[in-house]
Amino acid sequence: QADFAPYFYDNGPYSHNGNLALFSLSEDTPVGTQIYCLNGTDPEGQEVRYGLSFDPGSKEYFRIDPKSGNITLVKQLDREKQDSIDVLVSITDGQSKVVERVTIFVMDANDEKPEFQNMPAFIDVLETTESGSSIYKVEAVDRDTGSGGSVTFYLQNPQSTLFAIDRHSGVLRIKSGEMLDYEKTKTHFVTVIAKDGGGNFNGKEQFMSSSATLTINVIDAQDTPPSFIGTPYFGYVYEISVPGSEIFTVVAKDGDVGNPNPVCYSFDGAGDDGVFSINKTSGCITLLTLPIYLKREIFNIKVKATEVSPEGRLLDSGVTTVVIRVVDLNNNPPTFYGENGPQNMFELTMYEHPPEGEILRGLKITVNDSDQGANAKFNLRLIGPGRMLRVVPQTVLNEAQVTILVEDSAAMDYETHHFLTYKLLAVEIDTPERFSATADIVIHLLDTNDNAPKFSSDYYIARIPENSPGGSNVVSVTATDPDSGPWGEVKYSIYGSGADLFLIQPASGIIYTQPWASLDAEVRSKYNFYVKAEDTEGKYSLAEVFVTVLDLNDHPPAFNDNFLETTMVIGAPVKIEAVDDDAEVPNNVIEYAIMKADPDNNIFDINADTGEIMLKSYIKSMAIIQNITKKRDCTWSLVVQARDRGQPSFSTTAVVKIDITEATQLSGGPLGSFLMQSRNKPLKILGMLGGVICLMVTVTVIISTATFMRNKKSNRILPNRRVRRRPRKQNAWNLKNPFKSPEASGEKFKVAEEEREPEVIVENVNYNNNVNNVSNVVRHWPPPPPPCAPSLPPPPSTYIPGERQWVVPTVSATVAPRPKKKPGIIRQDTVNNALVSELKMRLEQKKMLKH
Repeated sequence: QADFAPYFYDNGPYSHNGNLALFSLSEDTPVGTQIYCLNGTDPEGQEVRYGLSFDPGSKEYFRIDPKSGNITLVKQLDREKQDSIDVLVSITDGQSKVVERVTIFVMDANDEKPEFQNMPAFIDVLETTESGSSIYKVEAVDRDTGSGGSVTFYLQNPQSTLFAIDRHSGVLRIKSGEMLDYEKTKTHFVTVIAKDGGGNFNGKEQFMSSSATLTINVIDAQDTPPSFIGTPYFGYVYEISVPGSEIFTVVAKDGDVGNPNPVCYSFDGAGDDGVFSINKTSGCITLLTLPIYLKREIFNIKVKATEVSPEGRLLDSGVTTVVIRVVDLNNNPPTFYGENGPQNMFELTMYEHPPEGEILRGLKITVNDSDQGANAKFNLRLIGPGRMLRVVPQTVLNEAQVTILVEDSAAMDYETHHFLTYKLLAVEIDTPERFSATADIVIHLLDTNDNAPKFSSDYYIARIPENSPGGSNVVSVTATDPDSGPWGEVKYSIYGSGADLFLIQPASGIIYTQPWASLDAEVRSKYNFYVKAEDTEGKYSLAEVFVTVLDLNDHPPAFNDNFLETTMVIGAPVKIEAVDDDAEVPNNVIEYAIMKADPDNNIFDINADTGEIMLKSYIKSMAIIQNITKKRDCTWSLVVQARDRGQPSFSTTAVVKIDITEATQLSGGPLGSFLMQSRNKPLKILGMLGGVICLMVTVTVIISTATFMRNKKSNRILPNRRVRRRPRKQNAWNLKNPFKSPEASGEKFKVAEEEREPEVIVENVNYNNNVNNVSNVVRHWPPPPPPCAPSLPPPPSTYIPGERQWVVPTVSATVAPRPKKKPGIIRQDTVNNALVSELKMRLEQKKMLKH
């Protein structure tokens, strides 16, 4: 069976699919672009593969995918270097291979700038060259094709130059109507721009240009007359000048600076009156006669400078004017005069702070300059501290009377300057010598009472302990008055609502308390008042004084009563409270502690901050307490101490009697529970009873009103009802639960009151247990007797199955009202008394146990 070779499709030019026949590519195509796809087939339908190769030694610009035939650009094209690329393309079916040579044409893109062929350049042009003349031809080449290769020429800043260029030919000319001038500009720099016609590059229209500089040197020509240097000219003839003195020298140069000719000088006209002469070569003008013979004060002399050729011929010339002034010689400086002739020291005595604008009439000063004209013109200046004074006039011609004015009255202060020293300066203005003269002015100031006393601070803060005795120093205030003599003496006084307890020494400013004053921080801890500092004429200033009375720990804690009774339910704390009358922390901060508990010390805890007394955490029932004490008595006596945190610290003790009971559900129901819980709060019980009575009265009124309204409508007369009062039974309190159905009589609860122990009266005495050197405290009560044996518990109630009958003991707790006045304090040795009392109590307890 025959095997036919594969073949390419020939899709013709401008196709991107086929065998690359007549394919063209722009040189600005980016690297990596897929530019073509080889396409062919095999007659037998076999799979074909494509290939691409280059001649040996040539650049490989493309890469092919054998399967798809996609051709990718891998190197940048440049038409200016290579405008066509020969490529061998092949197709094979695995057995037969067909190879074709094709040419890819590289198309131009506008990527080249015009290049100058004869730039930069330097040319010489004679300054007499006519306008419109061609002086140079600029050439430039662009390697691009089409419009991108065409070049046009332009000048940078054409309006500011003397030249013009032909856009197409590049011929540079002098502008019409313009001339070169060597004397003005010797060199011209012309920037020429070559621009192409534009073309496509990377899909956009692009114009490219280049620039180069042409340097034009102007050649000088003899076409300019001489010119004078340094005009205008002024010369002076002084009164001491002699014949032959040099008055002035003129200088001229040929205007053609490139190749100048020599210059000769002469007078043009007769303005010199024959009294001056000029040197032809140097231009020096001299005086021919004495100044006293000069008939005029000002001479205007015309001087001509003529250019001389190398052959000696007189060429172009220039003329200028020299002004010669006859002036007085400046040989006299300014001089100051007083009433008796020349004087350079002036003194004056005056009060401080004179009115602004006032003339210092005590100063009589005259200034004079004996010269004439400008030599006698000078300025006056006053040099000294600040700008207190001003001199008038400031500019003087020949002679003037000097006036000194006050400009800053506040600055003329005796407290700042006892005397002021100024220098009066006269300086000539327009003379080269600048002669000057000075005079000293001394002003002695006299003091006035122009200052009020001033405190060292706007307010003073003082602190004083509350136990300070009368007449104690509080604070010292200070005010100063800068005035002199009696005007500077300060007198102090105080006033205000807070000044009643204080006095001040008028001379020293020491503030102290009244002899009878007793400061108490608990009564009033803050005082503020005003202190006044006043001089002899009544000028004064004020300051505020703030006095803080420092709290001392002078009040011990105090209980409402030294013997307290209360009932404690197991699981609930009992709170006691003491009050400290001190004003500040920590003097009024109280800590609580149990000093002693009887009959057992290890059953109670107390919160040191709140005073709450509670049972130990492990005590949950009455049985535990009875097991600890081996007694059935549930009454405890505690000695509780309240101590403040002040320095020194004070403390007070109180005896607290506590009856301990268990929290139980009373047989009387909710009402019984309420009454039991409120047995020590009679006001709460009365309030509840009052509320019940009010409710019953309200219900009765409503029922009566309804009945009346019904009878009124029916017009019936009802018989009167008699209200029979039943005799009141004098029975004990037997309360039934109104919310519970009646049961057996055993559901009643009983209230049994225990026998009250003898009351121990303890006087609340203020003393400090932490201070050794204190007075003994006299206790007005005998040592407490030993506690009585606890009473027997109430007999157990008859047990009824299904019911629990509780017998609740009641404990009365009385809190005496706090006395208005504290008992007097007689300080004794509190530590010894406490120890003796404690020993007595222990001995009596041991005797009771033996019996």
